[in-house]
Amino acid sequence: MSKLNDNIAKLDGYLGRFRKTGILNRIAGQDVAGADGVFQNTSPVDKSVICDVAHGAAADIDAAANAAHDAFAAWRDMPALERKKILIKIAEGIEARAEEIALCECWDTGQTYKFMSKAALRGAENFRYFADQVVQARDGQQLQSPTLMNVTTRKPIGPVGVITPWNTPFMLSTWKIAPALAAGCTVVHKPAEASPLTARLLVEIAEEAGLPPGVLNTVNGFGEGAGKALCEHPKIKAIAFVGESRTGSLITKQGADTLKRNHLELGGKNPVIVFDDADLDRALDAVIFMIYSINGERCTSSSRLLIQDTIREEFEAKLIERVNNIKVGHPLDPATEIGPLVTEEHFNKVTSYFDIAKEDGATVAAGGVTIGDEGYFVRPTLFTNANNKMRIAQEEIFGPVLTSIPFSTEEEALSIANDIDYGLTGYVWTNDLTRALRFTDALEAGMIWVNSENVRHLPTPFGGVKASGIGRDGGDWSFEFYMEQKHIGFATGQHKITKLGAL
Repeated sequence: MSKLNDNIAKLDGYLGRFRKTGILNRIAGQDVAGADGVFQNTSPVDKSVICDVAHGAAADIDAAANAAHDAFAAWRDMPALERKKILIKIAEGIEARAEEIALCECWDTGQTYKFMSKAALRGAENFRYFADQVVQARDGQQLQSPTLMNVTTRKPIGPVGVITPWNTPFMLSTWKIAPALAAGCTVVHKPAEASPLTARLLVEIAEEAGLPPGVLNTVNGFGEGAGKALCEHPKIKAIAFVGESRTGSLITKQGADTLKRNHLELGGKNPVIVFDDADLDRALDAVIFMIYSINGERCTSSSRLLIQDTIREEFEAKLIERVNNIKVGHPLDPATEIGPLVTEEHFNKVTSYFDIAKEDGATVAAGGVTIGDEGYFVRPTLFTNANNKMRIAQEEIFGPVLTSIPFSTEEEALSIANDIDYGLTGYVWTNDLTRALRFTDALEAGMIWVNSENVRHLPTPFGGVKASGIGRDGGDWSFEFYMEQKHIGFATGQHKITKLGAL
């Protein structure tokens, strides 16, 4: 309790300035009020108002896009080592303010201190990693042909838009913004309206680290206003988006007239397949972690448990016991494992599936209830006696809700796993190597872990197939998005040139 009280007191100090001034847009290094006034940001913990937030509109996006356009040439042409130094200073600034970032994120989103205390440091790691890639980001290849020396190089695409979600907003913002800046792009960032606090902290840290004005601009607002304007703006050359698949489709349409390049990291309804030859204790730990951590509000959560029928009864019994022991509580309490859901709208969506599950004929084996009325709290929930045709198996609930589906054979498990619109991640638990090779080769997912939970390695590609997105993050894949390939061919001799019109 003392640590909880300490965290509450520290948070109160951090939020004091936002309560006085609100959160303003940051454009070209200046604080700017929203063209559409303000909207209120509330905490899911107790529904209290945190502060006013600038309500950005098309005029704000236009100003930010122009600022990013004006700042682009100088940032692009800055020597790579100088840009690297600035990115490292941003990482250092994040580390210095990691506690502030974590506490604000908890209060803003309902995520728990247990996980958000590490998320800020992961953001610093993102900046450090991409800072180390700055020098070689523009490197190309030398491709010899019989008559030419062909050289490739990469150049930053220009000003880009970054639209980030509310689930782990700070970490995901750095995941997009760090490689964009490392590539030499300038950025207009539109954070989720439900979680604006840490986006403000990031732009402050970046400018304090020496990032020139206009290189990173932040405009708050809603998707139908600021978001749409960003996707349609002709000076924005690409959009990097994380969020729902339906929104990703809208973004593609909105950018069509300006031929916008899009990187879409979208939804998931990811299977975790547990075979009877697996290490069941480790599989149980991973199944629980990958759906109930981060409040179940993450795209890579393993929300469908495909369990072999020979071990189903025993595994589900242990699962029910563990789920019922998960600690739900105040997100600033380090002992809390699940906090409140982010908004009333999302709370209503998640809890609607409690009745949907019963209507479809599934069993609510654990949870399925709300907690109190002060905030948006739900008990971690497990549905059993389900099949893959049910809505609880096909639709992304995006909360601490797991649907258990039995299977008999490897072929049936694969059929169930692939029978879904999404294809972001998959998790396979088996000690049969040949099965793991067969199964992962046929599983329709952009990322697969075998005998492991999601352990992110920054150089590897992150992204999905089908309705789960277009494009990849991570390592050189990020630079492929934020940069344009250029080819130059140098003749190595007097090769024959076909003559036309010569006598």
